[in-house]
Amino acid sequence: MSDYSGSRFESAKRGAGALLSGALSALIVMVSMLAVMWLVEGVDFFLGGTLDYEYGIRGWDADGLLGILFAPFLHVGFGHLMANSLPLLVLGFLAGLRDIRKFLWASVLIIFIGGIGTWLLSDPMTYTVGASGLVFGYFGFIVARGVFDHRLLDIMIAIGVGVAYWGILAGVLPNQPGISWQGHLFGLIGGVVAAWVLRRKRELPPATSYPYLG
Repeated sequence: MSDYSGSRFESAKRGAGALLSGALSALIVMVSMLAVMWLVEGVDFFLGGTLDYEYGIRGWDADGLLGILFAPFLHVGFGHLMANSLPLLVLGFLAGLRDIRKFLWASVLIIFIGGIGTWLLSDPMTYTVGASGLVFGYFGFIVARGVFDHRLLDIMIAIGVGVAYWGILAGVLPNQPGISWQGHLFGLIGGVVAAWVLRRKRELPPATSYPYLG
């Protein structure tokens, strides 16, 4: 009995340690990401906003495809960046809490799918910048991960995020002038796709062996 209790304690201890390590890694990644965004916005401020036009996503422009990589780190002024910073920090932290490697791959998928969708559906020569696609992507990733992985922690986080941030879903509707609903919608889709691609694989039960008949 004591051996069983001891093994359960050690397992719980390892789980808590892994969660703490994941939380620290996720926090470091998100703080670093935001630091880069604020630094870039400071540089762009002194350049008069030229980075937005040089490296934003430009709809149906081949040169604008480069913006898929850089647009999430660019913003139209500090007010725009401030509006994205807190939800990005919170949702990014929760998305990376359990597995930082899957989180990084999810970020790549969200940026790529969100960027391609924005480029395809935006009006020609329209410039799109901002991290809101990542915000919507992390929201979709967290909620869909709770559905696909069936882990208690993921389900609890998904419910909490769904309750707290469900209102942002209005941002996927094309009814707000000057707001890229395309980036929001395809960022959300990218998050769901990432959760599916990176979902926990189910282990199949071992096949039952039968004796050969002679």
